[in-house]
Amino acid sequence: MFIIAYDPDAPARPLPNPGNVPQRIEWSWQTYCRQMERMNWLQDDTVPFLAVYTGTEIFAEAFGCPVVRPADNMPYARPLVCSPAEAARIKTPRLEETPLVRLFDIADELCRRAGKGALLGLVDIQSPMDIAALIWDKSHFYIAMVETPQAVLDLAGKVNELLVAFMDEWFVRYGPEFIAHYPSYYMPRGITLSEDEIGSVSQETFLELFLPELVELSKRYGGLGMHCCANAGHQWENLLKIPDFRLLNLCQSAQRVKEAYEFFGPRLAQMHSWSGDGAPEGWPQGYPQGSRVVMSASAGTEDEAKALAEKLWNACGRG
Repeated sequence: MFIIAYDPDAPARPLPNPGNVPQRIEWSWQTYCRQMERMNWLQDDTVPFLAVYTGTEIFAEAFGCPVVRPADNMPYARPLVCSPAEAARIKTPRLEETPLVRLFDIADELCRRAGKGALLGLVDIQSPMDIAALIWDKSHFYIAMVETPQAVLDLAGKVNELLVAFMDEWFVRYGPEFIAHYPSYYMPRGITLSEDEIGSVSQETFLELFLPELVELSKRYGGLGMHCCANAGHQWENLLKIPDFRLLNLCQSAQRVKEAYEFFGPRLAQMHSWSGDGAPEGWPQGYPQGSRVVMSASAGTEDEAKALAEKLWNACGRG
């Protein structure tokens, strides 16, 4: 499959801050309208969607973490606790009492404008353990993984309770289909999330602390897609233990991504930060036999986008 990046009239995206809710809604709506219009002339695999975009801070904020909102960059959460004792005092908040409800307001308005059948883009979600790493100062968090792993699991379990409450409500309101937060791929059902802390832990720690929650979430929602920025090649084999693992996205160097294409081959769909060298129409020949890859290419003009789509259509054997 292939997606062509071409949106020359796109305005700057408003930062996902509380005071920008009307602007965020309007930006998402206008982007959706351009995507719908583009479908009339560009034959790629882009699926139009209504983006309920966020930063990484949303679940940590719900637990009380202070949030920094730079004037020119994305918001981020600051840690709330430094010790097992402090982490033990944290309570799981009720969903309706957190700032997360603002995201439902945004999604509701976008769905009202678009009407039945429009797909939503899911918010930026990390795994429960990665969210716990935002709440718990990392200089102490990694030590706790070794010295008091149950305290770490307990905090991640509280995060999981809130995450599940949010996702259950999301799917009740908007149905099981959605577009992943990053990159923008379609999911008929399941959950998508970022998993970055695994690059800093051993395989044994991954199996003990990270894998069980990923398995639980995939089983609960019928599949899982993952984005990972970490240099986590030592975890690749263990990632394949996640049931119904649908797609993996790595943001790494070209060489590292080449290794991933070879390693996962036909075992897992892949959509990485690098799709190939040279002309895009030659990329499919560089993947291992039987691979399932979503390629990302870009075009500078409408004519270039049309010509590239035709070439990729044929290169993917769909001509």
